[in-house]
Amino acid sequence: MHVLLFDDPAIRPRLLPFTFTRPVAALRCGILTIAEKWQHRLGQEIFYLTEPYLQAKFPAGAVSGPALVINGAVLPDELLARQIRNLPPGQALVDGELLVAAYLPDASKVAELIQDGLASTTEVAEPVTVISELWHLFLRNGAEIRQDFDLLTRGRQSGPIGDVHTIVYGAENIFIEPGVKIRAAILNAEDGPIYLGKNAQVHEGAIIKGPLALCEGSHINAGAKMRGDNTVGPYSKVGGEVGNSIFFGYANKGHDGYLGNSVIGEWCNLGADTNTSNLKNNYAPVKIWSHAAGRFVNTGQQFCGLMMGDHSKCGINTMFNTGTVVGVGANIFGAGFPRTFIPSFSWGGAAGFETFKLPKVAEVAERVMARRQLEYDATEQGIMQHVFEATAKDRVWEKSIG
Repeated sequence: MHVLLFDDPAIRPRLLPFTFTRPVAALRCGILTIAEKWQHRLGQEIFYLTEPYLQAKFPAGAVSGPALVINGAVLPDELLARQIRNLPPGQALVDGELLVAAYLPDASKVAELIQDGLASTTEVAEPVTVISELWHLFLRNGAEIRQDFDLLTRGRQSGPIGDVHTIVYGAENIFIEPGVKIRAAILNAEDGPIYLGKNAQVHEGAIIKGPLALCEGSHINAGAKMRGDNTVGPYSKVGGEVGNSIFFGYANKGHDGYLGNSVIGEWCNLGADTNTSNLKNNYAPVKIWSHAAGRFVNTGQQFCGLMMGDHSKCGINTMFNTGTVVGVGANIFGAGFPRTFIPSFSWGGAAGFETFKLPKVAEVAERVMARRQLEYDATEQGIMQHVFEATAKDRVWEKSIG
């Protein structure tokens, strides 16, 4: 049975800039991406139905024969997975107006399903959890770490901590994969689980409060303060003070500085002493830029920090105001607070921006990815080319120059 996770056309635009460079189901929330959660729940390989320019990197596999088609923005649990597994052919599963999943006898009909739905539908047993706004990622992260922790560790034996200088609280809520190294840290899992992925490292003096996910090959640097509900995706390095934030992977926040209620894409780097405001001085709800609406929208949240798209960087002592959205491939530096919406491929800061041209972006990406033994190949270049062209309208200074 083919399993396809599709980008809901009503949801994907609201999750930009992160969905500029990945399908909705490739977003990380908790320990795993949404796609990885479905793969574990269903026990099958997962494929994506996404934008054509992303399909080379995130393939759809075969497009004929029977298929389970699932909304990539929906977070699975055991009850929902069981209900989807039991769908009869030709049946769709809905939550009110939301298409959750369907069993298609012919996968080639998936476009018609997404546009028109199926005549035969059944309601979900319980309301589903959907990632349909940027801030849902960090709001849901603690609960998803707990769910993923149970999913990944059930029936398994944790590795030992093995370091006599590390202080542990709630040891039963800590799981250590092979190759983990911990040195003179404090691990407090009394209020939520701590998951340390394969070959991850926790350095001297780090203070970690659960829930926390430290994914494969990642580091929590010396003296870091991880305040709970945090995910450090694969092959990242994180230091300073971090609360309720997600690093998708291959990202660095190596030094001191505060990051809270934020989501950081892949291949990002936050310079030393970068700080993010996550609370307005007047305690009012935070507004952030919506690519879908083309304007600032009210999140309804008192706490909301930085949303930074893939391949973006900032220099030392950068100050991000509450609810800042940074697009893909931006480079931010200089004194003062930059604007709270920084378009993709921007170069500059509070003093103003110009366009970070693609050849220069490629030079940086090649160097950065080579440090992780990965190539900035034709597929990656094609995605960045598409995003560069699609976001030209956001770089308003180009119009004045033209």
